[in-house]
Amino acid sequence: MMNNTILIKNALILNPNNFENKKQSLLIKDDLIAEIAETIDEGNVDKIIDAEGKILLPGLINTHTHLSMTLFRGLADDLSLDSWLNDHIWPMEANLNGDYCYIGALLGAVELIKSGTTTFSDMYFYMEDVARAVEDAGIRAVLSYGMIDFGDAEKREAEIEENLQLFKSCNGMADGRIKVFFGPHSPYTASEDLLIKVRELADEYNMGIHIHVSETEKEINDSLDERGLRPFEYLEKIGFLGPDVVAAHCVWLSDEEIKIIKKHDVKVSHNPCSNMKLASGIAPVSKLIENDICVSIGTDGASSNNNLDLIEELKTASLLQKVSTLDPKVLTSDEAITMATIKGAEALGLENEIGSIEVGKKADIILIDTNSANMVPDSSSLSSNVIYSANGSNVDTTICNGKILMENKKLTVLDEQEIYDKAKKAIKELKEAI
Repeated sequence: MMNNTILIKNALILNPNNFENKKQSLLIKDDLIAEIAETIDEGNVDKIIDAEGKILLPGLINTHTHLSMTLFRGLADDLSLDSWLNDHIWPMEANLNGDYCYIGALLGAVELIKSGTTTFSDMYFYMEDVARAVEDAGIRAVLSYGMIDFGDAEKREAEIEENLQLFKSCNGMADGRIKVFFGPHSPYTASEDLLIKVRELADEYNMGIHIHVSETEKEINDSLDERGLRPFEYLEKIGFLGPDVVAAHCVWLSDEEIKIIKKHDVKVSHNPCSNMKLASGIAPVSKLIENDICVSIGTDGASSNNNLDLIEELKTASLLQKVSTLDPKVLTSDEAITMATIKGAEALGLENEIGSIEVGKKADIILIDTNSANMVPDSSSLSSNVIYSANGSNVDTTICNGKILMENKKLTVLDEQEIYDKAKKAIKELKEAI
């Protein structure tokens, strides 16, 4: 059987490994990048994409979201996190089921593909149904079940079993595109016993850990009142931290906690739009980067963002650091690009497979069309044109695992309108159930 080969020619390659910004061609064989050169022989190629005027970069990596929460987009806006969760989101989630989470995940997948994200890390419920959506959509995912026990021993055992079952059922499925992590929700919803058990099992099964930490000032104050320790101090004390931990948010950090994060090589997922919308605060990202801490980017769920556009998220991240530090030189466009590519891959333990344009890596690639009003004329560098001028709607082509998921802004795998119709029906039913 012949290889499935795709030649992308005349592309402006934005490679976060070196930022050389060269016009080159790239050959995909099956699911891998096979060749990168000035010219590549067009003979025996199954498909040719002329990328003249397009920027080629790695598929973007969203390291923290709750994909099925697209169903709750706009449900509870302009509220504090406490009220948002307790009064609106948790009551709505009580009526979720696997079918709702499947269609919500498909809706999210459409948005990811159309805005250039090929890999996402998800923490939510009914995750086997989310895995089904990932398989159908053709994207790559790290999935974790959101474990909450509030100190209840029986619930704790059930939550651990649920996450282990997800690992046994879904890790490695969809041609290896799905990886499973543990997902203890946070230090304030997961008991110490649950967190300690997760650490033991993560070591035993070689699984990563995805957790929310230090999102709000209230969380810090509650932790100090209850334990006399800030969240990262507490997590270090119980032996929870390690290089396999991805901590989402990390807004309220002391200098000592930054040292703890660096010491244990904890990976950080920065979610600026959600943090701004919920008035949670501004994460000290520039300080984290100065300390050589791996900082990636996430959108959080569409109920607190309200979209999954990672290019928009990166611009926000960069501008937010500049205005909060009063230093226009922090979080440059190059650094922002790395957050959504090689740093995202590193955070998820996938740096040997994705995150840069290299021969032998997975063919997770996007093309951004510069022939658009918001991108003409070209700026001083490809990265600044992407970060400060572009948005998700400028993405022209999305390829994951060597398969074209969108070309010329048209989805090739999912039926967009059918998904929209089903999602609208699901949202209506969920609202009526409250």
